[in-house]
Amino acid sequence: MMPAPGRHEPAKAGSLFSSCQKALIRLDSVSKGVVILAIGVMTCLVIVQVFCRYALSYSIDWADEMSRLAFVWTIFLALPHGVRFGIHVGIDVVVNKFSARLQDLMFRLSALLGAVLMIVVFHFGLQVTQDGWAELMPTINVTSAVYYIAVLIAAGHSLLHLLLLAWGGAKTWASIDGQNEVSA
Repeated sequence: MMPAPGRHEPAKAGSLFSSCQKALIRLDSVSKGVVILAIGVMTCLVIVQVFCRYALSYSIDWADEMSRLAFVWTIFLALPHGVRFGIHVGIDVVVNKFSARLQDLMFRLSALLGAVLMIVVFHFGLQVTQDGWAELMPTINVTSAVYYIAVLIAAGHSLLHLLLLAWGGAKTWASIDGQNEVSA
């Protein structure tokens, strides 16, 4: 007998669940593209800066700031991908001793608690972003709040993944990614 959709396995294709999955896949693709671009920008800036310093005895004053900014955006935009694939650090020694039903319940509860945490991070991140908006970065004429915008995007994107995982359980991405399940 097959469990009802939403109990131990995600709802089937054609449903609202499937539409949410597809929307997150598109968002993930955009996010991956930005992460790759940011890594490329950071790498190129650091290489050019090192070359200019040592070969030309000249320093690009804004290169450090921009490479730092690209690094921060890379880290935060990559976080939701870790949530999707369940690769963030977790200790599941005790949970693995539970029945499959209780493990599923604990997984969903953990995802919901993570979603609450992302709401809190977004709330306070928004406050910090607003507070720092008037302050400019020292070497480029851009608000220093641009660092915190990455936190807001990561919190929102992670929230979407966590809500989908709470809804669909550990096997949310199994049929799409070819993996068995996401680790709790």
